[in-house]
Amino acid sequence: MPPSTSSDLILSVNGEKYTLTVDHRTTLLDALRERLDMTGTKKGCDQGQCGACTVLVDGRRSVACLQLAVAAEGREITTIEGVAEGEQLHPVQQAFLDLDGFQCGYCTPGQICSAIAVIEEHAAGWPSAVTGDVRPEAGPPPMTPEEIRERMSGNLCRCGAYVSIVQAVARAAEETKGAAA
Repeated sequence: MPPSTSSDLILSVNGEKYTLTVDHRTTLLDALRERLDMTGTKKGCDQGQCGACTVLVDGRRSVACLQLAVAAEGREITTIEGVAEGEQLHPVQQAFLDLDGFQCGYCTPGQICSAIAVIEEHAAGWPSAVTGDVRPEAGPPPMTPEEIRERMSGNLCRCGAYVSIVQAVARAAEETKGAAA
């Protein structure tokens, strides 16, 4: 008997558990959109280059079109549908709304998920390619537009809303830092 090409798995998405039977080749993106009807996560290039499908897996950014669903079992997945607290928008969502960090909105879910992780990575002191002083004792670098652009460089916006996106990430980073203090 040939080996099975599918598996039963349990995905934890936005705090809820879902049991699925999927082909081993099913991407996390396809499982979310086609099997769980979570269509906020967008399919852009389907090659990991545009960032439209960015979700958080255990709090870290992941392009869902390149991750297999079976590899996400046992991990906590957060999609755009899960970043708000009830009716209260996440600070990044609110900043995108307030500062027009979107035009058509197609890339916005991936941009927001990526921005949430960017802010956490920055607060944890992770350097980027443009960070001047990468020594741990130097602490997080200033959240300059250059830092934000570098950290968000894996997310493309075909409408060109980059100026507003950078402003939204900067505002959310400042609000998040203030709330943590």
